[in-house]
Amino acid sequence: MQIEYFFDCSSPWTYLSYKRIPEIAARYDAELIWRPILVGGVFNTVNSSVYAQRANPVPAKAKYYQKDLQDWAAFQDIHIGAPEVFPVNSVKAMRGCFVAMEAGLIAEYAGHVFEQYWGAGRDISDESVLADIVGMTGLNKSDFFNKIASDPYKKKLRTNTDELITRGGFGSPTFYLQGTDMYFGNDRLVLIEHRLARAKS
Repeated sequence: MQIEYFFDCSSPWTYLSYKRIPEIAARYDAELIWRPILVGGVFNTVNSSVYAQRANPVPAKAKYYQKDLQDWAAFQDIHIGAPEVFPVNSVKAMRGCFVAMEAGLIAEYAGHVFEQYWGAGRDISDESVLADIVGMTGLNKSDFFNKIASDPYKKKLRTNTDELITRGGFGSPTFYLQGTDMYFGNDRLVLIEHRLARAKS
């Protein structure tokens, strides 16, 4: 079984999923394919209602949203903060995922990006913060920044983002099992695990 994981580190719900999906894939001998995207590009194209909701939130719903987020964090035993910069421009961090993939370090790199932003509240659009993350991951800083500023790496991120839209996605995290079976959101991981368990039985 193959699992594609379309993700943007700027999403809190994606932060809640990033540790669990590799564990689930490993448990069921599934192949996990990391697919970095720019979720703002998805929203701009097919889900602009997100911006309207942010501009005119329903107070009761917004209050519950924060409770729900913290309940999930407690359930998964992780800390999720409220970064001062939100929403954040994650484009450089997400291009960097492709550099990390080439080095076989995507899980480590994405984990550091998630944890520095959602755990420590640091601005991942700041190149000094990104440089710290690159160092934590063990990547070459000069090579990293040269690559993420280049057209091929910009194109990789656009291509993934456009592909998700074409395939019916509208946010992050989005998962596909065997190419066509789509699941959206951290809370759908239980359904993914159920499907994998049935396939293995």
